[in-house]
Amino acid sequence: MKSSRKVTFYHAPNTRSTGVLILFEELAVPYELHLLNMKANEQRAAAYLAVNPMGKVPTVVCDGEVVTEQPAIFAYLADLFPQAGLAPAADDTLRGPYLRWLAFYGSSFEPALIDKSQKREAAPRAMSPYGDYDTMLGTLTRQLERGPYLFGETFTAADVLWGTALGWTTKFGLVPELPPIKSYIERVSSRPAVERARAKDAQWAAAQA
Repeated sequence: MKSSRKVTFYHAPNTRSTGVLILFEELAVPYELHLLNMKANEQRAAAYLAVNPMGKVPTVVCDGEVVTEQPAIFAYLADLFPQAGLAPAADDTLRGPYLRWLAFYGSSFEPALIDKSQKREAAPRAMSPYGDYDTMLGTLTRQLERGPYLFGETFTAADVLWGTALGWTTKFGLVPELPPIKSYIERVSSRPAVERARAKDAQWAAAQA
């Protein structure tokens, strides 16, 4: 990374953007932090909407360019800091599967969870981005069974995304705690970067309370 580059991270404690906070801990790189208080509705304030009109976190800004959407942020940061070894190189055989599972999160996993949480039937298969919930979950579970991480022994930024996502979705009962899922969450959660990020989030959340 060029020394002149400035990376800014817009984050709210104990939200989905905690995954990006964990990723920064794994990368061990400096960034400028902007904390948003969701209880005070700061994500809807004009100043933040000028950065991310969707009013969501996480958001990353690098050299004035805005990056949103979790899979994009994870792919971008892991590539921006290759020294951390969290993203397979373009010529690595794992690069395609790595991008596949980053995309699967937003294109299949989240739409399936939203329908499930709202007790809605999936759209007709020809129109549904994920087919049906059971197919989506089975596809994910079979990948996790390869263990200990998504790609066997290789830990990547995709594991940070999935480890945190499965942590909160099992907590709220949107994903069942099947043995491969439960053990995967435990492995990712036990990493020092996760513990550091959670300690920071706890401190920031207490200050906002």
